[in-house]
Amino acid sequence: MRWRCRRGTLELDALLGGWLDRHARDTDAAQLDAFDALLDCQDPDLWDWLLGHAAAPRADWAAIVADVRRHAGLSA
Repeated sequence: MRWRCRRGTLELDALLGGWLDRHARDTDAAQLDAFDALLDCQDPDLWDWLLGHAAAPRADWAAIVADVRRHAGLSA
């Protein structure tokens, strides 16, 4: 999963890799599965969700996106 956090832009690498670093050991399997599925999404979609330009289509993804945004100081 660590390798899949590498996206092609340093910003996405840092945001997604940072979430994994914070939560890999203390989260449940369902949330890790949701994060793994989130990594299947295209970079432009991830950017839109992480920057708050659009909502993630799944509730479990939205919770992860909100956590990433909060830790990155992107929450409004």
